[in-house]
Amino acid sequence: MVQTEVELLDEKIRLWSIGKESDIRLLLSSLHHILWPSSGWLSIPLTNLIEVLQVKKAYQKARLCLHPDKLQQRGATLTQKYIAEKAFSLLQDAWESFGSHDAICG
Repeated sequence: MVQTEVELLDEKIRLWSIGKESDIRLLLSSLHHILWPSSGWLSIPLTNLIEVLQVKKAYQKARLCLHPDKLQQRGATLTQKYIAEKAFSLLQDAWESFGSHDAICG
């Protein structure tokens, strides 16, 4: 990947995640905005991510969709792997925040 392409991807990911870095529900409901059509990810309305179990299920689906080993098996491009790696990391951080919040409030 060329440096400008990386910068454009970083900007796309930044725009997707800005303001919702610790909100797993918002990240999951908008993930389709940064993924490619053949990623296997289907858009999830925010209204389908109300209950903790729904969020957990969606997060697990996202992890499978973005996991490096799965991407390798599906023959993902470098660009797709880059996006997936960044999204995977952001989702993981938001999940940890969600989990600790759920433990406190739940």
